Amino acid sequence: HLQYNASQGFLNTDSSDGVNMNADCWSVIKASECDVDLVYFTPLSLCSRSRRTGQYNVQRGKAAGAALGSSSGKAPYQRCSSQDSLDEQAMVDYFKEVEIIQRSGDAETQEDLQLKVADEGEQEEAWLMEAGLATLFDESASDGEDGIVLLSTLTRTQAAAVERRVETLKQTLRKRNKPYSVPDVREIFKPSPASQSKVRNGAGPDAPGGGADSETDINLEVSFSEQALIYKEGLKVTQLQNEADDRLPDFKVSQDKTGQTRVGDLSAEDMKKVRRLVLIEMSALFDTCGIEVKAHKALKVKVRESGLFGVSLSTLLEQDQRRIPGTKVPLILQHLISHIEEQGLDTEGVLRIPGAATRVKAVCHELEHKFYESMFPWESLKQHDAASLLKLFIRELPYPLLTVEYFNAFISVLKLPTKKQQLQALNLLLLLLPEPNRDTLKALMEFFQRVIDHKDRNKMTLNNVAVVMAPNIFMCKGFRSKISEQQEFAMATGTANIVRLLVRYQNLLWTIPKFILNQVRKQNMENQRKMNRDRAVKKLLKMMYDRERASNKQESNAEGGFIRVQAPQFSMVSMAVQLTEDLKASDVLTRFLSQERTLSVKRDDLCLYEMGGNIKERCLDEETYIKALLELNPTAEWVIKSVQH
Repeated sequence: HLQYNASQGFLNTDSSDGVNMNADCWSVIKASECDVDLVYFTPLSLCSRSRRTGQYNVQRGKAAGAALGSSSGKAPYQRCSSQDSLDEQAMVDYFKEVEIIQRSGDAETQEDLQLKVADEGEQEEAWLMEAGLATLFDESASDGEDGIVLLSTLTRTQAAAVERRVETLKQTLRKRNKPYSVPDVREIFKPSPASQSKVRNGAGPDAPGGGADSETDINLEVSFSEQALIYKEGLKVTQLQNEADDRLPDFKVSQDKTGQTRVGDLSAEDMKKVRRLVLIEMSALFDTCGIEVKAHKALKVKVRESGLFGVSLSTLLEQDQRRIPGTKVPLILQHLISHIEEQGLDTEGVLRIPGAATRVKAVCHELEHKFYESMFPWESLKQHDAASLLKLFIRELPYPLLTVEYFNAFISVLKLPTKKQQLQALNLLLLLLPEPNRDTLKALMEFFQRVIDHKDRNKMTLNNVAVVMAPNIFMCKGFRSKISEQQEFAMATGTANIVRLLVRYQNLLWTIPKFILNQVRKQNMENQRKMNRDRAVKKLLKMMYDRERASNKQESNAEGGFIRVQAPQFSMVSMAVQLTEDLKASDVLTRFLSQERTLSVKRDDLCLYEMGGNIKERCLDEETYIKALLELNPTAEWVIKSVQH
């Protein structure tokens, strides 16, 4: 814990003796480009720089331990139990992990991932296409009608994010003297009197209020970027005072009677709309906070087309789904996690203490040949070797688990001014990940939490897990070659903090915010209205008419105090359930199970779905209040189905 003085260098705050460390530390302070008062640091004098990678490695030995103030009599694996801050010892573990990775040599066996920064205008064009708004620069695009509907649901900050990219693309095309059909942004976002009123009030569509009551309350009903704008404008300044940068508050979400929506609860069609809205919202959040995020794109590299290690997630899942249909997380990763848990999570230093490098390589080779033949001797695999194989699997993915496209965005999360905004950005980024990456990352975070649950015995706290896993998740070789040594050194704490957030708040992060879902509902309703206006499609009109009649019949049942619940997969095709203020989805399932006594399906494998109306399909949280949801979607149908976990 040091204090910097311009004339005297670094002063040890724990004693009156001045310790001049300018030669070792000035490069790090200069790289930070800010005034420094108090710093936690690992002196560069304790680090040797790898010429091959430019990575700093913490030296071992008495000198390093003494300089960090560690006692020679201290137990070698005693760890700080604090969950709130990353102390010096924790960061030493980070660089030890880096050194272990470099000594293992696995990085040399794989071709570098080549990253390219998009050319001027190219990034905006790709962004608009991904957001489903290609029609804004290409009139022949097939998403014209959907794009117009999407634009009609945007908040002011979301609209500003689109406007900014359209204008940038327009200016780029003008510079190149290329013909273009980009419309005037003032025409695209011409405000109506109603929208101008919303802007004056500082809220987007259906916003019930300007933001959460305090910095630890998560508001999922108002656009995150709208909340950030209100915070920025000083209308809602409630940030906790004197909060350490790396403390983790106990965030809470107010109960929503219409239920929480988790990743996987929606149909593929609605998830496509979610992803487009989330991309716009994520960009709006960073724009509002004045943070520019440059997206990279990966140039194709030669990767293995079969096997276990060094194979893309999509290839792995194709292999696995031929054996077990519906597999969402690679089988090899599932087996490694299960083996570590079965052998006992009480093993001290699990994930931190490496397995023997030569033995790990041999086991890796054996797995490649025997895993799919079910001939691998799992009983002989040692605990620390299994953990090393798990980390090797993550590192050897040909493309980073967090994806090349969003890698910089993940790194930039900690630039956001509040912990709540950082959490909101992570929530959006996780929803943007491809499904295989998102599911695999979720499986890892759940496993890390189970390791942490045994911290009293295995000495692996949240901080310890974060610092040893961060290098494995963020060590993308192509990315490392693009940054300076000082930047990479400074990023160590940042990447560890991101992993801490992913683990600690995973129950919040893998959910779909209600304001996004409400925008999807608006799009679906508008699409239905457009379909109804298409008089030329008579057959479709008849189907819509029949559906409307059926929905009206259901609505009248609800008005009469009952809803009709369908169960086409089971012998009881349907049942009537009395509608009360307190009726929850869990009550409907309990009623169904009490009447369907011969059912072989477990309770956990059943879900009540909201179907039709303004949503395609949604698996309901058991705490959902049916009457509240019926007010939001009055023409919905209710269906009980078995679900695959």
